[in-house]
Amino acid sequence: LQVRLQVQNVDRPLYRGTFHCFQSIARQESMFGLYKGIGSPMMGLTFINAIVFGVQGNAMRLLGRDTPMNQFLAGSAAGAIQCVICCPMELAKTRMQLQGTGEKKSKRRLYKNSLDCLVRIYNKEGLRGINRGMLTTFVRETPAFGFYFLTYDCLTRYLGCEPEDPYMIPKLLFAGGMSGIASWLSTYPADVIKSRLQADGVGGVNQYSGILDCVRQSWKKEGWRVFTRGLTSTLLRAFPVNAATFATVTLFLIYMRGEDEGLKDCEPVPAPPPAPASALQQQPSSL
Repeated sequence: LQVRLQVQNVDRPLYRGTFHCFQSIARQESMFGLYKGIGSPMMGLTFINAIVFGVQGNAMRLLGRDTPMNQFLAGSAAGAIQCVICCPMELAKTRMQLQGTGEKKSKRRLYKNSLDCLVRIYNKEGLRGINRGMLTTFVRETPAFGFYFLTYDCLTRYLGCEPEDPYMIPKLLFAGGMSGIASWLSTYPADVIKSRLQADGVGGVNQYSGILDCVRQSWKKEGWRVFTRGLTSTLLRAFPVNAATFATVTLFLIYMRGEDEGLKDCEPVPAPPPAPASALQQQPSSL
């Protein structure tokens, strides 16, 4: 839904909004149309999350102190590094989602799957084609992941997400969901431009010469509202996805550190002994 709403032609719009887009795709392309391009995220998200949480944790250890600013810097570093995988993954997802728009069975199926999509783009355009939209991805991801980890850290501290808290899991879910929303809101206009650049050229027609030209044309035709296209569907997805992601990672880390003997049964556990000051400086309290 997000990509279709972001890149649709304003002169001949196919969808009036999020729910109309959902209904139209389900009716015209069947429910399977809602899952177009799912192969690319399934291949890439595992590596992306591994990179993001791994880099963020190591960056926090290097920075030494667990402060809000360091959480932002560590998150930004993680967001910047994972762009190497994120950009090609989202390029394939975008192209697959736009293929066969409004058709239950695409008559001219250019790509068989996400991997075939990337191979064909590489054969035609080389590495530059595979990395189309890399700069806008970097502009979006770097601050977005900074706000992602900053928001989560602040909320878990405020809510008091301790292992002995019987409401720890709902608090982690809430903090994770709100972190996802804050992350998307912080850089969503950049995501609109990224989607338009990656979709440009579908059908053999290139509309934009670069990032600034895309921003200029989009603003001229559609005004400031262009930078909010697809935002509703994005936020509806962001809360549950990031709630589950952060809660799972946090609970797994607690389990691996041996602080949750009773956590698997969702029961409160005794408070752990106070950690040395050096250990507290090395590890963020929320993760």
